[in-house]
Amino acid sequence: MLDATPRRDRLPAAPGVGYKPRHFAALLDDPGTVRWLEIHAENYMGDGGRPHAQLRALSERFALSVHGVGLSIGGEGPLDPDHLARLKHLLGWLNPASFSEHLAWSTHGAEYLNDLLPLPYTKATLTRVADHIDEVQEAVGRTMLLENPSSYLAFSESTWSETDFLDEIARRTGCGLLLDVNNVFVSATNLGYSPQGYIDAYPLERVGEIHLAGHHTDQDDHGAPLLIDSHGREVADPVWALLDHTLARSGPKPLLIEWDTDVPDWSVLAEEAARAARALARIAV
Repeated sequence: MLDATPRRDRLPAAPGVGYKPRHFAALLDDPGTVRWLEIHAENYMGDGGRPHAQLRALSERFALSVHGVGLSIGGEGPLDPDHLARLKHLLGWLNPASFSEHLAWSTHGAEYLNDLLPLPYTKATLTRVADHIDEVQEAVGRTMLLENPSSYLAFSESTWSETDFLDEIARRTGCGLLLDVNNVFVSATNLGYSPQGYIDAYPLERVGEIHLAGHHTDQDDHGAPLLIDSHGREVADPVWALLDHTLARSGPKPLLIEWDTDVPDWSVLAEEAARAARALARIAV
């Protein structure tokens, strides 16, 4: 049975979707199984207007999660104080149930790169990421979740596994974790390891959200499968199977459907959320 508790100060163990303004009316009219929404922080750092008005209306009906894509938690330089101030302001007036960011970097000096780039898992990287998370959590006055990346290469200098690296960051900083199951499947396929083994090694007790998304299939220069974390189609069947494996070990968690490019009509996204609801129902106690 889904957790349909109307409280908006926590995410229910139920389906959520990434909010798109084109779905505003449909969400209010017939949300189906959807109980919570995610927004990207950088889309709501302006002064107000219709986007903020819609967000305030949705916050009366749904729990909200704010997902950042621009902090560059893994960047070598200091965090951007202006960006952090805008983020603090957004979290202050919206007061979401959850806030998350990526284990990635996207800045070089004064340049901002429109991508989320991977990191080597070393002692120096761990210290830098932990320091940045401490700074963010102190600035915004709340615990954040850290998301595992999708990877297309591995660093020879890494001395930690990704699962141990994430666990140690969470232990040092007190942050929670956001487990993106599609990212696990994409990375495992691209780098040649077992996605089920990754989940078995993951600190699931630290997970505050689980994400699902679609990916596209390509080939590398040697003809091997290359998966691209595109967020532009339905969730693939092997990712749903990996979710079943995860939920059997973790128990019910908030599940998010992400669809950020080639966004479909609401009925398509609602059916993806309904499939997430069925996955939760299969492991309900």
